Amino acid sequence: MEKISENLLKKYAQLIVRTGANVQPGQVVQLVISVEQYPFAALIIEECYRAGAKKVNVDWSYDVHSRLNFLYADEETLSAVLPWQEEKMKQAVQDLPVRIFISSEDPDAMNGVDPRKLSAVARARSTVMKPYRNAIDGRHQWVIAAYPSAKWAAKCFPDAEEEEAVRLLWDAILKTVRVREDSDPVAEWKAHTDFIEKKAAWLNQQGFTSLRYRSANGTDFSVELIPGAKWEGAGAINSENGVFYIPNMPTEEIFTSPLAGRCEGTLVAVKPLSWNSQLIENFSITFEGGRAVSCRAEKGQELLEKMIHMDEGACMLGEVALVPRESPVNQCGFLFYETLFDENACCHCALGMGFKEVLPDGDRLTMEEAQKMGINDSIIHVDFMVGADDLSIDGIRADGTAVPVFRNGTWA
Repeated sequence: MEKISENLLKKYAQLIVRTGANVQPGQVVQLVISVEQYPFAALIIEECYRAGAKKVNVDWSYDVHSRLNFLYADEETLSAVLPWQEEKMKQAVQDLPVRIFISSEDPDAMNGVDPRKLSAVARARSTVMKPYRNAIDGRHQWVIAAYPSAKWAAKCFPDAEEEEAVRLLWDAILKTVRVREDSDPVAEWKAHTDFIEKKAAWLNQQGFTSLRYRSANGTDFSVELIPGAKWEGAGAINSENGVFYIPNMPTEEIFTSPLAGRCEGTLVAVKPLSWNSQLIENFSITFEGGRAVSCRAEKGQELLEKMIHMDEGACMLGEVALVPRESPVNQCGFLFYETLFDENACCHCALGMGFKEVLPDGDRLTMEEAQKMGINDSIIHVDFMVGADDLSIDGIRADGTAVPVFRNGTWA
């Protein structure tokens, strides 16, 4: 099959830099990308400089290296955040760099690695790094996009030859980000974000106090919303400079953070969850008193339990998001094994950290202040998909009136 054209690659790189991250003159950029995708890294770097970037720094990742570290290095060594690593985060708080993440990981990279070790290392490192992440939250631009690797493509299309599998994954990625030879992706993204903003505005006008979820698969769940919290979607604003950017490409969601510790019932996942490069499949989570009290998974039970107990806030919800089942991601017809895509296939919820920016003047609040207003805090934020084809969601007003929001997995 034909390889992707240089023109499409350049168009995609330009979309990521100019529309997604919206790099401005004089800004520092931090690019995170696999060593295997170095040709695309060059396109991104050059486009950043064309946009006026002051400096572009690169953090190179490599699945094989990560796996070998976890197989051979001890937990204490892997958990340690070295002084230079902490200084790097301190510098980020000062520079507020635009961050561009290019995802291309092998979904099976950590198969066979002890999930307890993975969770313990993630918890230890996140505890140290989280204050710095909180300090830049809402104050810089960032975007996550994707570039297919051979192993990722093989996971998605196991019956195809390597070159065909990569081509198929490229086709799907470019479809979801609206990039074609004859398209104007910037214009299409403008129309797309306008549609999402209109839906978010409607939700904000309703004044719902809670949401109620129902599906024949066993989902029977209610969650309270934070009074005055906004529904948001697609774009975000850097509070430091007022620049509009799109954090996720693709994105189809409209989301908010619910009231921490105020939900009841069971959510049944409709797609596998890839976490720490391992899969959790056919699972459900039951909440009582706002906390996950039990979970069941046909595959990855231990990993799911570890995730829920990562810290005090990991068992509570930090996000509820609405995505219609006719999403371009869902229309692709296969599991991407990558949350960036799979969360944009259908409605989802997230365990862990909430978004203080959904609160009035939320970007100016400390996390402690946001917590007092109902935002959950945690070292994790893990999305899982609950948007069954028959999912119904009602918005409940203060007087008990139920307003249809979703029916049969899409807008009512």
